[in-house]
Amino acid sequence: MSVFQHDYQAYTGRVTPLWTRPLVLARYGLKEVWASKIAVGLLVLSLLPPIVFLTIIYLADNPVARALVGRGSDMIAINERFFLRMLATQCWLALALAAWIAPRLIAADLADNALPILLSHPISRFSYILGKFLALITSLSYVTWIPCISLFLYQCYSSPQPWTMAHLPIAFGIMTGALLWIALLSLLGLAVSSWVKWRVVATGAIFAVVFVPAGVGGIANAILRTRWGFLLNVPVMMSEVWQRLLGAPAIANSRMSMPTPAIAVVLILASLVFAAMLNARIRAREVVRG
Repeated sequence: MSVFQHDYQAYTGRVTPLWTRPLVLARYGLKEVWASKIAVGLLVLSLLPPIVFLTIIYLADNPVARALVGRGSDMIAINERFFLRMLATQCWLALALAAWIAPRLIAADLADNALPILLSHPISRFSYILGKFLALITSLSYVTWIPCISLFLYQCYSSPQPWTMAHLPIAFGIMTGALLWIALLSLLGLAVSSWVKWRVVATGAIFAVVFVPAGVGGIANAILRTRWGFLLNVPVMMSEVWQRLLGAPAIANSRMSMPTPAIAVVLILASLVFAAMLNARIRAREVVRG
């Protein structure tokens, strides 16, 4: 039968639910992310510190080992400060991992002009970004809250004294602090990926966005003799957020301490800027000027 003699009709078969469509993009995003040997190597390196922290917990809960190390040692005390060190270590390792894997998630689609094709399918811009976002969140969870919560549960199991109920807020602080950092890193990584097509340049740009404003804030503090420049210092801000969520003793002196509402406003504004950058680049059509 000739083609023109066919009567074309709309598809009436089973339709994929709307909520599962971003998961397809997330699955392919994870496949692309972990196809890189460097990403796998960074993951392995990021899981080495939890092994060290696991050893410390074992020594702390072993009476013989604790007697040999010394009961008054701060290094062997499993408390809020201990988990703060662990959370901060894993979160900064997650920055290195995000700087490598995030630039590939959107930049490849833009470089290959695949975005108009993807968005021509029954996938909205929000679903597309959500799928990439889920891929990045899942990848960064492997090195942040998952190992930290695993060691928290191990401490609950191995502690010879009643420990869990008295320190339960630590688990909440770990989850909240890690997810806040992952969300901020994911928005930053996807925003940079949507504007910079070269992976090496995008990786450097992610580190620059985190650390260059810290230097600017330090200069502002020195010139203006104020502490508000620390609002541009991401390491200082996030350290204070993690410390307050876990209820650990203050790390910095009172002159460096920033009000929690001010930190929250800065983080929200930064997230909105990254979201606006994404919104400006994720389009179903490409405008060519010539």
